[in-house]
Amino acid sequence: MTNEQKSGARTALVLLLAINLFNYIDRYVLASVLPTLKQQFLAGDPNQNGKAGLWTTAFLISYMCTAPIFGWLADRFSRWILIGISVAIWSLASGWSGLATSFAVLLCTRLFVGIGEAGYGPAAPTIIADLYPVKTRGRVLAWFYVAIPVGSALGYAFGGKIADLFGWRWAFYLVVLPGLLLAACCFFMREPRATTGSRDRIRPTLRDYIDLFRIPSYVLNTAAMTVMTFAIGGFSAWMPDYIFLDRRSEFPSSEHLLGNIGLTFGAITAAAGLSATLTGGWLGDKLRERFASSYFLVSGVGMLICFPATLAVIYVRFPMAWLMIFIAEFFLFLNTGPSNTALANVTLPAVRASAFALNIFIIHLLGDATSPPLIGSVRDRWNMNVALWGVALLMIVAGALWFWGAKYLPADTNAIEALVTEAPADNSYS
Repeated sequence: MTNEQKSGARTALVLLLAINLFNYIDRYVLASVLPTLKQQFLAGDPNQNGKAGLWTTAFLISYMCTAPIFGWLADRFSRWILIGISVAIWSLASGWSGLATSFAVLLCTRLFVGIGEAGYGPAAPTIIADLYPVKTRGRVLAWFYVAIPVGSALGYAFGGKIADLFGWRWAFYLVVLPGLLLAACCFFMREPRATTGSRDRIRPTLRDYIDLFRIPSYVLNTAAMTVMTFAIGGFSAWMPDYIFLDRRSEFPSSEHLLGNIGLTFGAITAAAGLSATLTGGWLGDKLRERFASSYFLVSGVGMLICFPATLAVIYVRFPMAWLMIFIAEFFLFLNTGPSNTALANVTLPAVRASAFALNIFIIHLLGDATSPPLIGSVRDRWNMNVALWGVALLMIVAGALWFWGAKYLPADTNAIEALVTEAPADNSYS
């Protein structure tokens, strides 16, 4: 284990973190300018909110449907080349979103953003899993997944402010060049599998994929993540719009109220998500010394605490409601590092990218692909408070599933560790 090898692992982590950051900025620019887009493309439509939710759903449908294909490719070919091509595709598609002239055109551009991100999602965490051993994997993956809350927050804040200053189209245009530069960097990276032993290069068989469904902790983890993704997808897609339209009377009138709400919500999301993701990764690794099921225990406890905080958002007036949003988001993001680390720990390296891809497919198909339009429809029929009650109750379900999975996680992790050499001497670093 040389300094050069350690440096290579850190370089890979930093590049993947930067790409993941722009991944989520691109996703949530749309949410930040949603009120403006509704007014421009759906003004006067009685189903305005339900249709607006389809822009998010279009992205998620293409993302989840093509992720298994890219996961299969990532198990067989250079993941860095795949990532580079994917980042370029989604960056260009984001710029295309800024050129949209109708509801249908914007729907099409979001489909292509999803295709691009599908090539990145399954491959990136498996590169990190190849480079770092089990004992530090939770903390390292937590750093990678910090990009989810921070990138989402930057998307809200950046999109809202740029829209205020230059118009909503520039919020999409300005993410293109950084994305293309990051894509170019990927083509100069070395594939970790190129230096591993022959066992890691064995092509997976159909039986290896079927066996994923025979891993209880993988199945229950995916089920819990699905419920959680439904909740967080609806929460994140509609919260700025909910605050702006339904709770606007609680704020002093301002010409740039939408931008200010996006900036505040983005800052809270960044602070809560950053601290929670790193805390969750650190707790999962630290408690694993005493509790073999620590990754699921941390995730489950976080969801149970998130339940009352989400309900408080409904009944507490602003500005105190911002504190409730911070608490809800902190415990909502606490599972990010532990749950994804558990996915890596209970799957064979040969099928790990496909295991992540299958997880992506399921959690988005049954999670946030359906929640934005469903919550929008509930809001059209009743109000957003009813939808938030449903979101809060689902958090209890997710927590219960993780507690159930805690029974199986130690045995499933040990079974994988017994089958493979977890840390090859030439490319796995502590």
